[in-house]
Amino acid sequence: MDTPVTPRAADRGPRRRDRHGRGMRGPIAPPQVPLAASRAETFADLVQDSVERLERRWPQLTDIDFLVLEVPRLDGPGLRWSDEAVPLGGAVPGREGHPARVVIYRRPVEIRTKGRDERAALVHEVVVEQVAELLGLTPETVDPRYGED
Repeated sequence: MDTPVTPRAADRGPRRRDRHGRGMRGPIAPPQVPLAASRAETFADLVQDSVERLERRWPQLTDIDFLVLEVPRLDGPGLRWSDEAVPLGGAVPGREGHPARVVIYRRPVEIRTKGRDERAALVHEVVVEQVAELLGLTPETVDPRYGED
């Protein structure tokens, strides 16, 4: 008796190698190489570097949560975008068991910068401005090098 041949399942996913056994066998770059880090991870590292730099001068920053979000969002019904500039960051004061938060918006910052150094400088400026707002100080008080190129 002949046994029926079942067709290959279509939901197996993409082929990793071609029919000759060639093709990608592993990741393009090892994890320790910067190429392996995503843009979001690289941006979060820039924010963390800026926060660590400020924490040396202001130890009370350890009580503040620093977050990275892709883009600012509108909360609530009926809110619409206005002609004002898109915010690069925001500060939320602490209240009833919730720590204060500083939010940095990744995509607006990335769009306004061309290279890593320029992006790092803008991230630091935004972090300094938001921390200054939370602490009720001027940005120059929070970081004496604020605004220097």
